[in-house]
Amino acid sequence: MARPEVTVRQPLQLGMAGGGEGAFIGAVHRKAAALDGDWRLVAGAFSTDAERSRRSGAALGIAADRSYAAFDALIAGERALPTGERMDALAIVTPNHLHAPMAIAALEAGFHVFCEKPMAMSAAEARAIAATARASGRLFALAFTYSGYPLVEEARVRVARGDLGTIRLVQVEYLQGWLSLPIDTDGNKQAAWRTDPAQAGLGGCLGDIGTHAFQLAEHVSGLRVEAVSADLTTHVEGRRLDDDVSALLRFVGGARGTLKASQVAAGEENGLRLRVHGSRGGLEWSQMEPNTLTLRWLDRPAEVVRAGGPGLDPRTTALLRTPAGHPEGYIEAFANLYRAFAAKIDGAADDGRWFPGVADGLRTMAFIEAVIADAQSDRKWTPVDLGESE
Repeated sequence: MARPEVTVRQPLQLGMAGGGEGAFIGAVHRKAAALDGDWRLVAGAFSTDAERSRRSGAALGIAADRSYAAFDALIAGERALPTGERMDALAIVTPNHLHAPMAIAALEAGFHVFCEKPMAMSAAEARAIAATARASGRLFALAFTYSGYPLVEEARVRVARGDLGTIRLVQVEYLQGWLSLPIDTDGNKQAAWRTDPAQAGLGGCLGDIGTHAFQLAEHVSGLRVEAVSADLTTHVEGRRLDDDVSALLRFVGGARGTLKASQVAAGEENGLRLRVHGSRGGLEWSQMEPNTLTLRWLDRPAEVVRAGGPGLDPRTTALLRTPAGHPEGYIEAFANLYRAFAAKIDGAADDGRWFPGVADGLRTMAFIEAVIADAQSDRKWTPVDLGESE
């Protein structure tokens, strides 16, 4: 009896802009994209320095003719290849000032885009990306990594199905200490561009990690922030952008919240923590203990829910890769976004997998501008206004 033919699924082809020698986040993207076999890195312009880009490509095993000296050459070279041979999507892992021009060029050339956050330098740039994505019919994803954790999905599901009752309070904080000293003027490349308005945009800490906190709060609560009352501070003398953010949040429907983000909380590592409270109970999740979700109730003892343990929603278990007691972390969360992105490109049936995209980008850019406007004014509240329809 003849054996049935087995169709071997080929990984999608990924190109990369940025992420070469000395970069941090490019390597994270490469590991996450490769984890499930959905993607294969085949091309890139890894630096604005042509020689560094070529060296980076060679170190990553990229064919010499697809390790490009400049971004424009990457787009032109890949576009000239036949369908099935060219890259399917571009990962943009550059400083913020390059996000919009690169994303728009890639989308117009017919490539899907997976971009680092924040989406752009301004809400106007973000709207231009959104318009280009709509016109091109290509997908646009954003690296709001923490929303890819399985127990963040479990928290979102439990809030959405009403377990906590009517949501009243949302508290999110993201505390780091790595910028407590002026390392941005002492040769630290990662610190230097993040505190340079020409490369980072309007916000420092606000854009770098405040957007993560804001996106997580809206994603899990299912609510939209309609207005903010905010304070921006620069604690390190001579620094050109904020390194500390405090904001009161007013949600559509009446819920209230707080957001605290700081990169000068000396001794803190990566302290992203979310708490949501409703009329019947509350939940708490911490990025540094990501496999635990704590639930607290008015009328019964607290519960501790564990990744891989009993009682999880199927949408949560679909994001897990290992049995209970085998920790999953940052790379796996990131990989969940790349896996969902690949499934959407492949046209897979809707199985509930999700990745952050245009809507999240527009919301977070509107949040940045609202916080800055409020901090610079005497107003008590400033609307989070998208400016145009999504």
